[in-house]
Amino acid sequence: MEEIQSQSDNYRSSSSSASSPASRVPSSNFFYLRKPGAFRQPISFEDSPVWDETDIEVKVDEGGDSIHAATTPPSPSLSKINSGSLPSPRLPEETVVTRKISGASIAWKDLTVTIKGKRKYSDKVVKSSHGCTLPGTMTVIMGPAKSGKSTLLRALAGRLPDSARMYGEVFVNGTKMHMPYGSYGYVDRETTLIGSLTVREFLYYSALLQLPGFFCQKRSVVEDAIDAMSLGDYANNLIGGHCYMKGLRSGERRRVSIARELVMGPHILFIDEPLYRLDSVSALLMMVTLKKLANSGCTLIFTIYQSSTEVFGLFDRICLLSNGKTLFFGETLACLQHFSNAGFPCPIMQSPSDHFLRAINTEFDRIIAMCKSWQDDHGDLSSVSMDTAVAIRTLEATYRSSADAAAVESMIMKLTEKEGPYLKSKGMAGNATRVAVLTWRSLLIMSREWRYYWLRLILYMLLAVCIGTVFSGLGHSLSSVMFANYDVFLAMQTRVAAIFIFVSFTSLLGLVGVPAQLKEIKIYTCEESNQHSGAFVFLLGQLFASIPFLFLISISSSLVFYFLIGLRNEFSLLMYFVLNFFACLLVNEGLLLLVASIWQNIFWSILSFVSIHVIMMLSAGFFRIRSSLPGPVWMYPISYIAFHTYSIQGLLENEYVGTSFAVGQVRNISGYEALENIYDISDDKNAKWKNLLVLFLMAVAYKVVVFILLKFCIWKNLSIRKLFLCNQNSMNRR
Repeated sequence: MEEIQSQSDNYRSSSSSASSPASRVPSSNFFYLRKPGAFRQPISFEDSPVWDETDIEVKVDEGGDSIHAATTPPSPSLSKINSGSLPSPRLPEETVVTRKISGASIAWKDLTVTIKGKRKYSDKVVKSSHGCTLPGTMTVIMGPAKSGKSTLLRALAGRLPDSARMYGEVFVNGTKMHMPYGSYGYVDRETTLIGSLTVREFLYYSALLQLPGFFCQKRSVVEDAIDAMSLGDYANNLIGGHCYMKGLRSGERRRVSIARELVMGPHILFIDEPLYRLDSVSALLMMVTLKKLANSGCTLIFTIYQSSTEVFGLFDRICLLSNGKTLFFGETLACLQHFSNAGFPCPIMQSPSDHFLRAINTEFDRIIAMCKSWQDDHGDLSSVSMDTAVAIRTLEATYRSSADAAAVESMIMKLTEKEGPYLKSKGMAGNATRVAVLTWRSLLIMSREWRYYWLRLILYMLLAVCIGTVFSGLGHSLSSVMFANYDVFLAMQTRVAAIFIFVSFTSLLGLVGVPAQLKEIKIYTCEESNQHSGAFVFLLGQLFASIPFLFLISISSSLVFYFLIGLRNEFSLLMYFVLNFFACLLVNEGLLLLVASIWQNIFWSILSFVSIHVIMMLSAGFFRIRSSLPGPVWMYPISYIAFHTYSIQGLLENEYVGTSFAVGQVRNISGYEALENIYDISDDKNAKWKNLLVLFLMAVAYKVVVFILLKFCIWKNLSIRKLFLCNQNSMNRR
C-alpha cells in the first residue's frame, strides 16, 4: 500500500495542472454541462412496471445545440441517474419525430469468461464483471487492446465462440438471458457489405431476408432505418462505388451495417467498435446518430477503444476494463471523479478517454522504458512515468470500495428482483422466400459486377477463338487420309487434343472467379451469423442465379469452338456439346466454391484450384490412355474423380460413336475403332448420356459437400447458443 500511495502522490504532483472534473471543464463546453429539462432521463425498470410501450416525442429546435425530448416525468428514484447531454449539428428546420420505446434492460453479475488453452480452460479474459444497462441509454465498454471488451460484448449477446466458457448470470428484463430472433441486433467490427447495391437496395434485400410478410410492407421499415442512421443523402448511392460513381466512405458504410440490423426493430443493439477506422468528424456524426437512436428507447451497448472529448460527452455509462478486470462501471462523469479520487486527476488539456487509457494501458510502460532518458522541448516524461500495474491495482481497489460499485449492485438487484416480459420474436422469412430473394439479389449483383461472369465470358470467348483458329480446318471426314493407319491415328489424335484443350483450359480459366466466390462466402458468413441466411438457401440462391450466366458462357463458347473446328453439322449433336460443356462448368463452379470455402484465402484458393486441375488433367486419359494408368492412385480414384474424363468421353462419343470413315478406297472403319487406341470411350450409343448424367451428379455432389462444410463451420460459430445454455444450466446446478 505504501508503494501504491507513493506512486499515486508522484502522479498527482506531476499533474499539478489537473483539478476536479467540475472545475476543469470550461463553462462553454456543453458536452459536460447539465441543463435542467434539456435532456431526457433514461428509462429504468421501475419506470414501467407493466412494461407498456409509450410514445416519446423528440423535438429538435431550430438553431439549437441539443435535442429536447418530452416524456413522462422520471421516477424520483432515478433522479441521480445521469443520461448525459446530446449535442447535435444544427438542422435547417424544426422537425418532430415520433418513435416507440422498445428497449430492454440487461444486468450481469459475476460474469467470467475463460478461453481454452492447450489443455484446459484457464485463461480468464473477463473476470467477475458486474454491470447493467437501461432502455434509452448508451453503455460503452472501454479499455486498451486485449482487455476483454469484445469478449464481454459477445458474452452479453450470447455469441461466444466454442473455445470460450462463461460463468455468471445475465438477465434481460429481469429474467435469465432470453433473446429470440429479431429481438436484438449485433454488428461486428468488420462487416461485409455488397458494393454493387445501393444503400436502399441493400437494406431492402436485408429486410426481405429477415422479416416475414409481403414485400410491400418492408419498404417503410427500410425507410425508417435509413432515417434513423441519417443515410437519406446516400440512399441511392452504390455502397462500393462504380467506374463512374463514387462509393461510400467508411463512416457511411459503418452506418449502413448498423441500419441492416435496425430493419428488425431490435430492443437491444450490440455494436463492436462503431468508431472503427473512422476519423474524428465521422466518429462524432456516428455517435450523435446512435444517441438519437438511444433516445427512441433502444438499448445500446458497444465497445470502443478511444474517443474524443466530444464523443465521450455523449456516453451515458462506461465500463472500463483492463486485463479483463472491471476498474469502473457507472456514469461517464463519475468516472472522471473516480480517477481523481484514486489519485489520477485528468489534466485540463487532455481528453478523458486518453487519460483513462494512459493510466491503465500496460503498453505505456514499454514506451517509458524506451524513452526514460529522453527529453523533448516540452520537458521530460515524468508526468507519465507511473507504473500502470500500480495504477490498475489502485483503481480496482478504489472502485470496489466506492459508492459507484454499491450503486451498481443496488441497481442490479432492482432489475432482477422481478421479472419483466419476455422479448418476443417477430418471426422470420420462410426458406422459399429467402431462396427467391437471394436468387434475385445474386442475379442483380452478377449483372453489375464484371468480376463475376462478364469477365469470364470475354476470356472464354477469346480462348475458344484461339483454340478454334489453331485447330481450324480439321473437318470430320477421313477421306483425305490414305491407307496408312498411322496417318489415321495422327488425324484422330489432333481432334482429341482440340477437345481436351478446350475442356481443360476453359475449366482452368475458372480461377478468375475465386475473388467473387470468396466475397460470396464472406457475405454468407456475415448473414448467417445473424440468422439472416442459411447454407441451404445460400447454395440454392447462388445456383439458380448462376445458371443463366453459365449457360450463356457455355453456348457462346461452344458455338465458336464447334464451328471453327468443323465438327459434325447436326443440331442435336451441337446441343449435346452445349449441355456437356454447361455441366462441366457447373461442376467446376462447385469445385471452385468448395476450395474457396475451405481456405477462404485468395492465394491458397488459387493455388489449390490450379493444383487440383493439373492432377485431374494428367489423369483424364489424354496423356496416357485411362486403362493404362497406374492402378493404385492415378486410375483409382483420381481418374474417376476427375470430371474432365467424363466430359471429354461424352464429347468424343457424341462426335464419333455410330459413325464410319472411309480410309482411302479400300475399307471403312467405325469411329470407335478409330479412337480405341487414342482415348478410352464406349461403343454404346447411350454412353454419352451416362457421362452427362455423371457430370450433373458430380455438380450436385460438390454442392452437398459445400453444404456440409458450411454447416460445420457455421455450427462452430453458432454453437455459442447451445454452449451458453449449457453454462447457464451448469451454473444453476452449482
